[in-house]
Amino acid sequence: MPRQQPATEPAGSPADHHGTPVDGVDVLGALSPSRAGDFMTCPLLYRFRTVDKLPEEPSPDAVRGTLVHKVLEDLFDLPAPERTPEQAREMLTPAWDALLEAEPAVAEMFAPPSEDDPGLDLGAWLTSCRQVLDRYFELEDPRRLEPAERELYVETLLESKLLLRGFVDRIDVAPNGMIRVVDYKTGRSPGESFEAKALFQMKFYALVIWRTRGVIPAMLQLVYLGNGEMLRYQPDEADLLATERKVEAIWQAIRRAELSGDWRPHRSRLCDWCSHQALCPEFGGTPPPLPIFQIPPPAADPAGDVGTDEGVAGRP
Repeated sequence: MPRQQPATEPAGSPADHHGTPVDGVDVLGALSPSRAGDFMTCPLLYRFRTVDKLPEEPSPDAVRGTLVHKVLEDLFDLPAPERTPEQAREMLTPAWDALLEAEPAVAEMFAPPSEDDPGLDLGAWLTSCRQVLDRYFELEDPRRLEPAERELYVETLLESKLLLRGFVDRIDVAPNGMIRVVDYKTGRSPGESFEAKALFQMKFYALVIWRTRGVIPAMLQLVYLGNGEMLRYQPDEADLLATERKVEAIWQAIRRAELSGDWRPHRSRLCDWCSHQALCPEFGGTPPPLPIFQIPPPAADPAGDVGTDEGVAGRP
């Protein structure tokens, strides 16, 4: 059987383009769970995406994820009785049209077939999106839910001056104040060897929420729409302190790579879906020369607009 592409966040994570300036603080740098995951997967992949900012062709799986997330976000704008599978299917086409208008290059995935390329059929692909949405309703009844937040941007500044940031798909708050953090994945649930990586993202979000709200989320919930499974985890303070130490260690490793210029590739099964094999030494390629970055001097403005040390590679 053909191998399915793992559900990964697109290279252009929304958190990479959204940040609130931290006034009066000399921020060490910024990290999102997707970029931290890139570095743990392969330091060279992190470099290609964050330092070189190399473009990546949109993949059908990634675009499906974007589209399904949008429908699930907008579904909760409707009155509860209208949140039905039929309504979600109807919302898919206008969401697709809006995506095409915002990102016309996505349409290139559905170029007419040729001798060398059979092409991707738009109708079949949209049907697969509807099937993923149908599976959501087998796992949850949105008529019984009233999320407190959807597509919420969160950030917090650690004592080390490292800024953590990201987008949370959904936050539910119970009447007693207990918080559930929910993330949708349009791929299949991971095997045991990949569960820890999936939970790292959720613990990252839980850490940010704990640091900003003073409350440890009672439940972290990953909803896998590829095969209709859920992964639930109840974090505690020790979990989140360990996650904070891990994030700090990842950032220090990134800084060492920035200063040394040593971005070593790490070969794994995930290489099968990497857009940058032609530039990777593991596949006989040569990475482009590293960009030259200038570290800005501290601002001399006495009003207190402090310059930010963005490091060799800039803020990720």
